[in-house]
Amino acid sequence: MIDFFVVAACYLIGSIPVSYLVARYWKGIDIRRCGSGNVGATNVWRSAGPAPGLVALAGDMGKGALAVILARHFGGPSLVVFSGMAVLAGHSWSLFLGFRGGKVIATGAGVFAAISLPVVAFAGVVWFAVVGITKYVSAGSITGIISIPLLMLAFHLETAYLVLGVFAAAFAIYKHIPNIKRLAAGTEPKIEIGRKNR
Repeated sequence: MIDFFVVAACYLIGSIPVSYLVARYWKGIDIRRCGSGNVGATNVWRSAGPAPGLVALAGDMGKGALAVILARHFGGPSLVVFSGMAVLAGHSWSLFLGFRGGKVIATGAGVFAAISLPVVAFAGVVWFAVVGITKYVSAGSITGIISIPLLMLAFHLETAYLVLGVFAAAFAIYKHIPNIKRLAAGTEPKIEIGRKNR
């Protein structure tokens, strides 16, 4: 029963629409009606600027890390896995935004940072390298999240965490299908560091 309440709590934590709230109260805009319409840190960066984008990023990552911390307090790796899935689901289908939400990259980074900082550090290097070369955040996000389960294997993490890594990668790819189509068509917007994208 405790496990159920922990998983439910993690879904609610994930549902907190940090990016929406940052954009609404910092810039007075509805992030769902700006840019890509995605409720995530990248769209906040593009639509409201770097500072709000970084705050949204920190908040979304914090949700993921908090879910893992809470699960570890009440249980072991299995509870961490289900709680991680729940917080990602909450972020993607927020109870407070009519079951709309983000694409789980930042929240996933928080989840895996709380599990293994080295894994996320190397995945971050992958993200920065791909974004730096292509200027496509979506390409970096897809590549970075795919690297997570591979890095987990390299660092010999527990099988339960590997399951979560594979789930997160598959979930993120599913959420990025529209981006993948735009990348293939050459219509995906690039990000410009240092100022808002128009």
